Amino acid sequence: MTLQIGYYYWVNGLMSGQMLKDKKVVSSEYLGTASISKLLLQQSVPASIGILVMSINVLVDTIFMGRWIGVYATGAVQIVLPISFLIATVGMSIGVGGASMISRALGAGLYHKAYHVFGNQIVLNMLITIGLVTLGLIYTDKLLLLFGAHGILLTYAKDYYQIIMLGVPMLAFSMMGNTVIRAEGKASYAMFAMIIPTLMNLLMDYICIQYYHLGISGAAWATFISYMASFLFVTYFFCSKKTQLSLYSKYFLLDKDICLEILALGGITFVRQAMLSLMYWFMNNLLYDLGKEALVSVYAIISRMTMFSLFAIFGVTQGFLPIASYNYGKQDYNRLSQVIIRSLYSAVIVAIIVVICIFCFSSQFTKLFISSQEIANNESHIQYIIRNTPQAMFWYFLTAPLISFPLIVSAYYQAIGKVIPALCLTLLRQGVLLLPIVYCLSKYYGILGVWISFTISDILSALVSFLYLKSILRELKTFSCN
Repeated sequence: MTLQIGYYYWVNGLMSGQMLKDKKVVSSEYLGTASISKLLLQQSVPASIGILVMSINVLVDTIFMGRWIGVYATGAVQIVLPISFLIATVGMSIGVGGASMISRALGAGLYHKAYHVFGNQIVLNMLITIGLVTLGLIYTDKLLLLFGAHGILLTYAKDYYQIIMLGVPMLAFSMMGNTVIRAEGKASYAMFAMIIPTLMNLLMDYICIQYYHLGISGAAWATFISYMASFLFVTYFFCSKKTQLSLYSKYFLLDKDICLEILALGGITFVRQAMLSLMYWFMNNLLYDLGKEALVSVYAIISRMTMFSLFAIFGVTQGFLPIASYNYGKQDYNRLSQVIIRSLYSAVIVAIIVVICIFCFSSQFTKLFISSQEIANNESHIQYIIRNTPQAMFWYFLTAPLISFPLIVSAYYQAIGKVIPALCLTLLRQGVLLLPIVYCLSKYYGILGVWISFTISDILSALVSFLYLKSILRELKTFSCN
């Protein structure tokens, strides 16, 4: 489950900065007067805890699969993830696009428009995701092969994929609904909508894999049930008196103008997420060519560590957004400059601490994802994973704290409503820089070149973001003087 929801939570947080400007909330005045350090703690700690809980779920979920099923199960999930993620992103994008419209409509007292937007969101989400899932199931083998499911990984991936895909429309609806819940200002319910499936996934992993011994199919059913739990909670919320929105059949009739605006606003989110899926597709195929199933499994372990290593940066980014958005709207540019600098310092320092912990225990982390039986059998591919994963972790996470720069700078542009530079900075590392660098260095330096590419792309994206940051601070200083 998991990495989808974790990444979604961050993106959802990015969009909330703009939503806050659209919504008039009297209690938000403290964002412009309270101590910046205190505000960052108040805003960042809950977000960081939520992301930490989900990142731990990602780790534990993968550990269960690795130790109870086998390390190739981890590799299979790595292959299925970008396919299911891309389809579920439709729900996220429709949610982001419609939530901004709903937030503005509620703020202006236009309740019928808000109802109509929400109704159109539901219908659009249902039609598109069910259609894509149907196509995905028809072309199962071709899609899995396209995303790197070769050899023994294909068998594992196929069993996992066919069950997971049945739950993707529910995940897409949950992502859409969760964004709308946040647009209503009900952040606690949005948090519960993600914590509930997280805990459900872990519980069902134990029941389906360890108790009933269903193997990779059990892991898929556990994730399917967690999607259902999230879907039921979100549905319950919108059927209760806790929401300002109402469900009437007449609002389910699609309106061309509303649909186009939803898709236009949400399109940027879809592009961002599509790039992430493209990166997974590219890396899975490249790594299989270089080191077969074992190297794909190495990358799967590292990917599962990513959310854990970056949870503090994501949390600070979310905490930064409403503060930056409010003070920009208030035109307190001097305070806004301080918020940017403090946020960067906080994100970098905490990320350094987390990354040091990963470096100190990289071997132990690696063995957590492998069953004791596989280690005892001393098979060559298992020894390959144990031997190479710590080195890969070193290069992959060496410059992880620098990711704070593109994230915070991108979040700033998102908060003030400048979507294009925000999108460009977000795509810079994973698309514009990373993929070409990986392709070139892998040709000359093999596997080592792949891992070094992450370090180089982090440094380059941080440098570009730093240049943007200097321009931002200079511009804010000019505004303050005027």
